[in-house]
Amino acid sequence: MKGEIGEVLISERRIKKRVKELAEEISRDYRGKSPLLVGVLRGAIVFLADLMRELTVPVEIDFMAISSYGQATKSSGVVRILKDLDEDIRSRHVLVVEDIVDTGLTLSYLLKSLEARHPASLQVCAFLNKKGKQRIPLEIKYLGFEIPDRFVVGYGLDFAQKYRYFPCIYALKPGIYREA
Repeated sequence: MKGEIGEVLISERRIKKRVKELAEEISRDYRGKSPLLVGVLRGAIVFLADLMRELTVPVEIDFMAISSYGQATKSSGVVRILKDLDEDIRSRHVLVVEDIVDTGLTLSYLLKSLEARHPASLQVCAFLNKKGKQRIPLEIKYLGFEIPDRFVVGYGLDFAQKYRYFPCIYALKPGIYREA
């Protein structure tokens, strides 16, 4: 395992500080409202849990699972909904909580799907954004960190279902994975 992991890109201390800052901003913006947080499984679960505990507004949560990667490390461009929402979002304030935005194709598809359900508002909170990788322009209202174009693990993000439990963000060493 140690042979696969490269340097720390974002420390646990920086993550905790930024999550608290994001929660303060979201709480301010949603004061008097009860937003529905839509966690994108599986990678966003750690971020969602930490963020939710820092919020000072009442929230509800639901989850979606979508895939455009399969077993690859690069998006195929074909998006599939693996698990849909249980809640009706019509006239609700919806905040999509995403782990990482890469090309933006998957998130764009998800947002179009959710917008068609007529929420009162629809915003995005992403933990990470790969700088310069977006092929589709997206508005990410709440952003944790911009990162370089590296394959990262930890804080919910995985490589072949490993390393989600790390409390910080690491880059995988080059050559550990093959892009499909």
